[in-house]
Amino acid sequence: MRALDPHRPSSAGPIWLCLLLLWLAGNGLRITILAVPPVIPLLTADLHMSATEVGILGGLPAVLFAIAAIPGALMIARFGALHTLVFGLLATAAGSALRGAVPDVALLFVATVITAFGVAVMQPALPPLVRAWLPHRIGFGTAVYTNGLLVGEIIPVTLTGLLVLPLVANSWRWSFVVWAGPVAVIGLLVAVLAPRPGAMNTFAAPPRWWPNWRDPLIWRLGLMLGSVNAVYLATNTFIPYYFHAVGEDGLIGPALFALNAGQLPASFVLLAVVGELERRLWPYIASGLVSIGCVAGIALGNGLVAVAAAAVLGFAAAAVLILMLALPPLLSRPDDVHRTAAAMFTISYTCAVVTPIISGLVWDLTGTPAMAFVPIGLILFVLIGFAPSIHVPTDME
Repeated sequence: MRALDPHRPSSAGPIWLCLLLLWLAGNGLRITILAVPPVIPLLTADLHMSATEVGILGGLPAVLFAIAAIPGALMIARFGALHTLVFGLLATAAGSALRGAVPDVALLFVATVITAFGVAVMQPALPPLVRAWLPHRIGFGTAVYTNGLLVGEIIPVTLTGLLVLPLVANSWRWSFVVWAGPVAVIGLLVAVLAPRPGAMNTFAAPPRWWPNWRDPLIWRLGLMLGSVNAVYLATNTFIPYYFHAVGEDGLIGPALFALNAGQLPASFVLLAVVGELERRLWPYIASGLVSIGCVAGIALGNGLVAVAAAAVLGFAAAAVLILMLALPPLLSRPDDVHRTAAAMFTISYTCAVVTPIISGLVWDLTGTPAMAFVPIGLILFVLIGFAPSIHVPTDME
């Protein structure tokens, strides 16, 4: 009997099928999360929500992404990455559908926690699956599911108002149910079509799950990714408040659209060149420096300058995001990828939660709106400073 080569694509299934499932799973990471902002006005009117409650609703996913990544690693250790991914997709869909049936704000928060928990356990499951399914194309596989993630952010934001709400008589409840549908279908497709165990067993349960917090690598990875997540979340948070405060309300919509839409071209560019960049230092340094200039351009620029700066910032942030998500499978042993990724997500999303709070405090203490962007710009020096310490081997074992 011929020995199986674990590095052959056929051992994990057809490459096109692996890439399709990764892209669909990437969509599932964000569709239900980004289905909320378009219906906020309907939610607040129906459930009589305060501004504080709206803020809690918006912040819950990031908090869950931070605290539930480690339980995700435990699930991967017990049940395998593939089973964890399917569970996460179905839990996310169930939570989104439940949001459509809640009678009050408290249960809306509970349903949102279920939705975000599903996403949180999925995130550390994808890097080990990329390593298992595409061992010699880790960067490309990461770029594929990240492209799906970004498309999953844009689809609900674009189509909820244009298509979904008119089809469901402007009901925010049914809109949540509608967006739960694709995620449930993705979960079923992954469960049925995902490559079955072979030489590279994606169902095998890795023996360890608790991260080695004494390992400097996971702190460097977490803080580097945290700087990117923090910049993206904090900039999205403060663009509306800042431009309103300085009397430039007309820039709010264009700047937000530019920041978020700017990510998608980066994901397509990285699909073509990630193999050339995944082991290089300069993309992190260049993206960090460019992003600092863009943050300054948003805070100090006028009109088209601010909008252009937001677009370039979105591009640079997405490029670093893709490269960072490829690092756990590139730098870790196969049975350590899940716990390295979980630790990285825990640290990074903690940064993403804390940075907007610091920016708000700086604004309040100084009384100067533009000062909110100072912490956002400064955290990018974490990315620039730690990047030289990340050494990706040229050959995979």
